[in-house]
Amino acid sequence: MAEYPGSFASHTREELIDNTRRVLWPAVKKGLLEPLGAAPARAVAPATDVVASGTYDEIQRLFLDSGWTDGLPVAPPTEKAVSEFLRFTDLPPDRNLGAMPPAQRAVTVRHVAVNGAMAGCPPEFMPLMLAFAEAMKNGDFRRTLASTHGWTPYCWLNGPVARQLGFDCGQGEISAPRNAALGRFIGLALHNLAGLRVKENRMGTFGYLMPWCLVENDKAALDAGWKPWHMQQGHNLNDSTLTAASAINWGNNLVPATSDAERIKDVVAWDAVEKQQMALGSGMPRVYRAFLLTPDVARDLAKVYRSKDDFESALIEAARNPLGARAFANYWGNPGSAFDPQKCPLARQQAAIARAEGAASTPTPPWLGWSGLPAVETVPVMQRGKSAFIVTGDPARNKEMCLPGGGFATVKITLPRAWDALMEEKGYAPLSGFTLASDLVPDGPREKVRGYDKPGVRADAGRRRQGRDRKGGLTGRE
Repeated sequence: MAEYPGSFASHTREELIDNTRRVLWPAVKKGLLEPLGAAPARAVAPATDVVASGTYDEIQRLFLDSGWTDGLPVAPPTEKAVSEFLRFTDLPPDRNLGAMPPAQRAVTVRHVAVNGAMAGCPPEFMPLMLAFAEAMKNGDFRRTLASTHGWTPYCWLNGPVARQLGFDCGQGEISAPRNAALGRFIGLALHNLAGLRVKENRMGTFGYLMPWCLVENDKAALDAGWKPWHMQQGHNLNDSTLTAASAINWGNNLVPATSDAERIKDVVAWDAVEKQQMALGSGMPRVYRAFLLTPDVARDLAKVYRSKDDFESALIEAARNPLGARAFANYWGNPGSAFDPQKCPLARQQAAIARAEGAASTPTPPWLGWSGLPAVETVPVMQRGKSAFIVTGDPARNKEMCLPGGGFATVKITLPRAWDALMEEKGYAPLSGFTLASDLVPDGPREKVRGYDKPGVRADAGRRRQGRDRKGGLTGRE
């Protein structure tokens, strides 16, 4: 490696030349001409060996010093704990799940179980964790994670397994204990299975949020007349899936103050224009986004837009950025390097963007109506297939949140053959009690969902063993 000292995009031409001559070029020559030393051999213990023993505090120190944690305490992955996870999959412990980029580590089923135990997940999360391990290999998901921007990985769940396991899709969902535990696993999996390490190959300038887990409220989506995400991807209504994604912001939500679908569409389009992968929209012109919609907002939109695809089409048409704003952001906030105003003035770059991004004279966006201009030259900020619309969150609030980020990887969750028996041991109701009636799909009659009381009442659909009852996570109004 030959490393340029400092932030090259902020340096003057004189500083660039000086640093290149004094620091960068000598490092390039050294790397090319001097022989490489042999890498030190590392002994790797067999996967079934006990690698350490000691007190709780000693184990915490060992794991921290060895670089096996995210800096927070872990649950020690004892042989007994890991064996319990392995009961919840039909795959053999030494099954190779493939090379996990970027470290290209050969990850086994046992490795997944160990990290689940460390994260404090219950063993019955094993099928979900295996699904995330599969998603980690998908380039659309992982491509952005080594960036100097703060891409935070997360996931969302669809299907009956999420309801059976008690994951939350209501108010405060990512902070609910079960959602948070799976989020902790995501962080450890990226660290230990994929080999992504802060300051080594995870280079976020200001760091990262902790990963999180969302759940789509499948019933609320169907009640609005929309298919849940996993059905849009070709899965059946009662399949269970995990979708891995990444986001570059969190918590900045929109509050539509109307039930008018057209006006909600307009403000969501404005939200998309304002929230892109890079601040001000200075980077890629059309990016991936997940739109989180609370149930009533989805209901109001569905009165006009009969499907999520219809809504996406309307947003693509409405979400346009004035060409001048796009060019100014790209020119002065370019994520690659600075432009030379003498060789490439702003006007020249604006003309290049107009050609490359399909600029057109369009009616002035509603949020710029104050300008008095009947039309303005704009460029699109959305592209078909790059948006996910997830019905989720507090059903007593009118919220939308746009999460610009990387692509999506959806994986079907595979359950072991003895799932129902294993879950009965743990005190769960059968999976069949959490399925949805197939005629709930759009254009069919609306029927009550198994495992729930009437709309507006939370059903006790979680654990049923005496002394261990807990509220089901997927709820309507409380």
